[in-house]
Amino acid sequence: MISMQHFMMGFECEMVALSNAPHRGGLTRASGFFFMRVPKNYSGDYKKDCLVFEQEHGLENFVGFMTAAEVDKVLSIARSGSVTAYVTAGITNPAIAGEVPPPWKQGTINIALVIEEGLTVGAMANAIMTATEAKTYTLLRLGYNATGTTSDGIGIFAFEGEKEWAGTATEIGLNIGKVVRQALEESLRKWEKTRRASDSP
Repeated sequence: MISMQHFMMGFECEMVALSNAPHRGGLTRASGFFFMRVPKNYSGDYKKDCLVFEQEHGLENFVGFMTAAEVDKVLSIARSGSVTAYVTAGITNPAIAGEVPPPWKQGTINIALVIEEGLTVGAMANAIMTATEAKTYTLLRLGYNATGTTSDGIGIFAFEGEKEWAGTATEIGLNIGKVVRQALEESLRKWEKTRRASDSP
């Protein structure tokens, strides 16, 4: 559900979550996730603000991501097999892993992957690796001299189960690569369009 430029996604039943999200990040159980829009010059107490956001919207046990991008304009969703990707992209602060980044600016790529299969925690970590490879390939292919931004977020949501692998040689990994590439490219094109519109006199 998109509401006031935020996005909230509730699950039909609880899922295992592994993420670096600012709200309820790490390994936990989740009833859903949200993309919360913040001002471009945001410098607030993110832990408090995410908690307030969750409470004000009647959410419970949600994993929360933050972005300065216009969620209602850049959100892209792609599905392949058992995997659905939800992506918001803004890349005003591109960075290359291992190199000193330029002065920090607001800009984040958030990727939430909902995998309707039973995975081990190791497989969920493997899914993060596969998604990151797909993200980096997409950025480079589209001409961005970057492997990501300095504040990217990623979350994997799956059922608890026995599948141990989600790398590029697996069906799950193939689907992860497809949906991340598709949704990220679409979101970046939307973001470029909104940026050009805001720069116009």
